[in-house]
Amino acid sequence: MIGKNFRCMAALLLAANMALVTPSSLLAVHNKQGKGNDHGGFTTTTPIKHVVVIFQENVSFDHYFGTYPDAENPKGQTPFHAKDNTPSVNGLTQGLIDHNDNHDAKNVIYPPFRLDPSQNYTCDQNHDYTPEQQAFDSGLLDAFPEFAATPCSSTTYPDLAPLGPGIVMGYYDGNTVTGLWNYAQHFSLSDNFFGTTFGPSTPGALNVVSGMTGNTDPATEINTGSDVVNHSVLNDPDPFYDDCSGSEKVGMSSSNKNIGDLLNAKGITWGWFQGGFTPSSVVNGKAVCATKTNRLDGTPETAYSPHHEPFEYYASTSNPHHIAPASLSEIGHNGPANHQYDLSFFQQAALADGLPAVSYLKANRAQDGHPNNSSPLDEQQFLVSTLNFLQSLPEWRETAVIITWDDSDGWYDHAAGPIVNQSASSADAATGPGACGTGFNSLAGLQSRCGYGPRIPTLVISPYARRNFVDHSLTDFSSVVRFIEDNWGLPRIANGSFDVIAGSLQDMFDFGNKREDTVFLDPVTGQVVAIGQMH
Repeated sequence: MIGKNFRCMAALLLAANMALVTPSSLLAVHNKQGKGNDHGGFTTTTPIKHVVVIFQENVSFDHYFGTYPDAENPKGQTPFHAKDNTPSVNGLTQGLIDHNDNHDAKNVIYPPFRLDPSQNYTCDQNHDYTPEQQAFDSGLLDAFPEFAATPCSSTTYPDLAPLGPGIVMGYYDGNTVTGLWNYAQHFSLSDNFFGTTFGPSTPGALNVVSGMTGNTDPATEINTGSDVVNHSVLNDPDPFYDDCSGSEKVGMSSSNKNIGDLLNAKGITWGWFQGGFTPSSVVNGKAVCATKTNRLDGTPETAYSPHHEPFEYYASTSNPHHIAPASLSEIGHNGPANHQYDLSFFQQAALADGLPAVSYLKANRAQDGHPNNSSPLDEQQFLVSTLNFLQSLPEWRETAVIITWDDSDGWYDHAAGPIVNQSASSADAATGPGACGTGFNSLAGLQSRCGYGPRIPTLVISPYARRNFVDHSLTDFSSVVRFIEDNWGLPRIANGSFDVIAGSLQDMFDFGNKREDTVFLDPVTGQVVAIGQMH
């Protein structure tokens, strides 16, 4: 039987954001009885009343799931053993590993290789809009070491530096990303989900809340250079409406809408919760974001990244001075914070029966999985602690968690998605210099938005998620927007948004077969420590 004390324990651990839950404490979990709060009783088209999008950083599908469900399981490493009926994914076959033509500029061949758990910290790869297209090499996907690789420093990464540009071909298996592989065993994994466009964090963040990187406001394009082309965001300028942004920034046109605007129009509660959003200080009325949190190895990292916060690119949904909500009752509603909050407010609101209908969670940079500032083991602690906490809530009965990553970081992936939106601009290179197709069929005529981009892993964790299921439906970041739109009967953003052509996430659910089990993992090892029952 599961005891009530874990709900409070989970709150404390998540507030610290470095939870270390032991198996014995997990066995003390209790789900409170009750239907949960649907915040106004708005009719939904599915049984889901709460959507939580956990948006992590910089992972291609092959980088985390390329050999799923087969782990090497060396002695002394966290073991992973798949269920007998585990479906296969479109992953790295032995032939693709042994006979791979990925080359550098000198035509030196670099095959895919397994990264050990001791190599969980790696350097960042080149994942800008143009180099990613060049790495795809007109669909051959054989030029990652030439265009996407950033060899690791011998000072910071002495064991990885000898790999040179071959580092970009590295992948982890279930001995490192154990928690994610275990979630895939019990819930739904997609192996055909793509970045909406090519490019790094900012395009990914904008696309997951709007499906739209075009129509920037020219008056807000400050020092953007090649990061904004044809008034479309290609790389990582900071948001115009954020005190903590640097000198290079941009904002979206007032004619652009995001999912927050649509939810506001219908009075549905929502919020973006990000680590480090609370200012470390305020100087002359301007917020300063210098708070740091530690990685597992003790390295302090600045918690907040402005270009990871998509709603700050829109005047309508921004909180430029990082003002805190007036009270917990404001969370999810209109108020001084304008739906933009520090991550710590998420669990406070949830414990006060104020879980918003739609929540986006962004970890502190030390736990967001981004190479250079985080690692798979750091992010495992965040993901597992968050999911353990959510499953302890009464609202879990009507909740869907979508976990995905904002871009591929340039890591090798062997599968290319279809180009559903062509582009012809100076920044494009997918089918030749200046070309991603002809650009004639681009959405709303907007250029510099070539997509779909690289393949990204995506999981759905929910009482309605299919069990041990791999979804092959063609989906992308804007499919998250579509799911929210469809669930609450919202209109399409359109106006050039990919949401009008987005594939559906519905196949990852079975709404006619509600599950009664909960799955708790150990945040340190990622192994299952308790299979419980909802009450």
